[in-house]
Amino acid sequence: MRKGKPARKLGRTAAHRRATLNNLSTQLILHKRIETTEAKAKETRKVIEKMITKARKGTVHAQRDIFKDIRDKKAIRILFEEVVAKVGARNGGYTRVIKLAPRLGDAAKMAIIEFVDYSEAISPASSQKSSKQDRAKRVQGSKKNVDAVAESAE
Repeated sequence: MRKGKPARKLGRTAAHRRATLNNLSTQLILHKRIETTEAKAKETRKVIEKMITKARKGTVHAQRDIFKDIRDKKAIRILFEEVVAKVGARNGGYTRVIKLAPRLGDAAKMAIIEFVDYSEAISPASSQKSSKQDRAKRVQGSKKNVDAVAESAE
């Protein structure tokens, strides 16, 4: 007989875990991307994907059902108007989890969870371009500093 794989407990009681995941879901809806630990991100993905699937129905019953978990009217409005409009054509997989470097304080595995279809997401190519531009600006700035020091020395 197959047994289900248990959910992550996140070191909390059941009520605290449910509240944490609901708060993370609310913040994800409001900000479209959040940075948290990898375990919390993966558990949040399970919760938010079910909410979006339910929100795609667009019924009053779905709104009331989701309002049981997300107690923020602004977040509910954003979920039903913006998020469902963007990801409504998908059959699941509304979010992605991107792994990051460990946190400095306690070396916890960190991750970013974000909605897939939002263009606000930073792609790796654009981040490389920005780092190259930053490097070029620093080099130009250091050349100016060297020129200024050389002139003052003369």
